[in-house]
Amino acid sequence: MANPPVCRIMDFGKFKFDEAQRAKESRRKAVHVGVKEMKYRPKIGPGDFDTKTRQVGKFLGEGHKVKITIMFRGREVFHPELGKRILDRIAEQMEGSAKVEAEPRLDGRNMVMVLAPDKRAKQAAASRAKASVGAETPTVLAEAASPGVIEPTPPTEASSNGAAPAAATPVGDAAVQEEG
Repeated sequence: MANPPVCRIMDFGKFKFDEAQRAKESRRKAVHVGVKEMKYRPKIGPGDFDTKTRQVGKFLGEGHKVKITIMFRGREVFHPELGKRILDRIAEQMEGSAKVEAEPRLDGRNMVMVLAPDKRAKQAAASRAKASVGAETPTVLAEAASPGVIEPTPPTEASSNGAAPAAATPVGDAAVQEEG
């Protein structure tokens, strides 16, 4: 857009090659989000449920979306509330690391729900964890200093020469009660 117009004489083959290299590099840096699928049954046992749900959490942690399918066989299709209950339990357990992208819906003999990783929820959970750790520290210290806690006595000369160790002495109100 300069005035007068400016042009550059260049090798068109080299220009095309450089463009292809830049496009290839940008594709390499792109994050490929896949859709993983986990299949459940309405009559799933607690051990299998926990194992599959842990695997769903692992997929979400890797950044994949997860399609959860409840497969109904025979007369099970007449009780979709059982499948909905399972999907709700999964969504509840993955609440801190995922969000429900597609609500549960019945699709023929299958009920399908899609979970997507939620970075904001992870960051919020991490900040809540830091806040709770900071809040727990004073209560632990307060519990340690509460009356009636027994603390060991420091080593004395009698205990250093092989004699029996001294008994622990009570601290606080309990010590006052024993003396009085």
